[in-house]
Amino acid sequence: MSGPVAIVWYRRDLRIEDHAGLAAVCDHGGHVLPLYIHDEREMGDWSLGSASRWWLHHSLQALSSGLEARGSYLHLRRGDPSEVLVDVAQRIGATNVYFERRCEPAARAVEAKAERACARVGIETHASNDALFFEPGTIATGQGNPYQVFTPFWKRCLQEGVDYSTASVPSVLPSPSEPADGLALSALSLMPKVDWATGLRAEWRPGYAGAQDALQRFLSESVHRYSEGRDLPAERWTSGLSPHLHFGEISPRQIASALREVRGEGASSFLRELGWREFSHHLLYHFPHLDQHPLRDQFASFPWCEDRDGLRAWQIGQTGYPLVDAGMRQLWQTGWMHNRVRMIVGSFLVKDLLIDWRRGAEWFWDTLVDADLANNSMGWQWVAGCGADAAPFFRIFNPISQGEKFDQEGTYVRRWVPELAQVPSRYIHAPWRAPDHVLRTAGVTLGSDYPEPIVDHAFARQRALDALQKSKA
Repeated sequence: MSGPVAIVWYRRDLRIEDHAGLAAVCDHGGHVLPLYIHDEREMGDWSLGSASRWWLHHSLQALSSGLEARGSYLHLRRGDPSEVLVDVAQRIGATNVYFERRCEPAARAVEAKAERACARVGIETHASNDALFFEPGTIATGQGNPYQVFTPFWKRCLQEGVDYSTASVPSVLPSPSEPADGLALSALSLMPKVDWATGLRAEWRPGYAGAQDALQRFLSESVHRYSEGRDLPAERWTSGLSPHLHFGEISPRQIASALREVRGEGASSFLRELGWREFSHHLLYHFPHLDQHPLRDQFASFPWCEDRDGLRAWQIGQTGYPLVDAGMRQLWQTGWMHNRVRMIVGSFLVKDLLIDWRRGAEWFWDTLVDADLANNSMGWQWVAGCGADAAPFFRIFNPISQGEKFDQEGTYVRRWVPELAQVPSRYIHAPWRAPDHVLRTAGVTLGSDYPEPIVDHAFARQRALDALQKSKA
């Protein structure tokens, strides 16, 4: 073996193409050891949710196969990265470690500790930030403060110039001999002991190839209708790229570069959605308690309700509001939910049931395949009216009118709430308003086949507004 040896420490960058670390090692003519270290503590209090663990297993499996196709392999370990990196580097004679930075507070602490450990034994570390367009901290207001409103943030990003360049990685990756003590993927215990993932398997293909398939489908079939179609949950105008982005199976630069070739209103609109993702990560970087503490101080003492029955009904899609229940069942079965519906189910939990937004964030964290701490935290603070650039708390979605507007024929509801499949479109979003004979014909008995609404929306709306006034007192 000739040439320097370097470690590429994989984290949430589970791809080969457009990978800064791999490209840098190969540019220097060295040998590379791709290393993944499973550390349950890397997310602090937010240990990996069940759906994320399932995705991670298959993403690592796909990455391993991709590396093998290029003459390399993925070395798996578990433990404290600061210890594992030094141990593996000394075993193979590596003097450089490349890795991608993250913005989550616990993950940042892990990488800082790892950098110090490597420095003590003479190992150089090289960090990149390929998960985002801009390094957090570099986009600031004229006063040098972090932006808390999206539009001026994204305008500034566009002024700075979005980077469309991608790093090239050769078809062959020279690798050193594999060190001892590598683990089999199964030893990471990521897969569920009871197989509940049938719906996830049917819906998703984790890994780089799956990400490319999703991108190409979006570009060829959907991007031209994205601007007007992204709010229609029954249609497939969204990209399906969010879990691939979260696990780094595709970089935002790769997507932006592809959008640049397509152009048009849909491409610009989707690039703006990548900007929202960027915004949420920058916020978490500047406000590391975003996951637990509202950015707006008035909500620190908001009078939330303890409603275990309501929370459970919401979680399992049994609220009696068909659009809400359809979204929650889609989430449970596929690990994903349409973004318009995410806003509606979030509003229902926080405002109709007056349940703390953090309980919703916890459920999404466990059930979403794209569970991202920055996006999840900002999204829930947005719907609760307590975060950056948030919807006002008094903007309370009506789950009936939202269904009538965005799922006019009830196609989305019929798919995920099949017990209502025969209810006429006129009543599909409020079946309790249907005459008895209509429900009998549809084979529905409310309270038996499908629940009555667990709360009256008009009452709940007023209760939420009264609570908002109390929080201001």
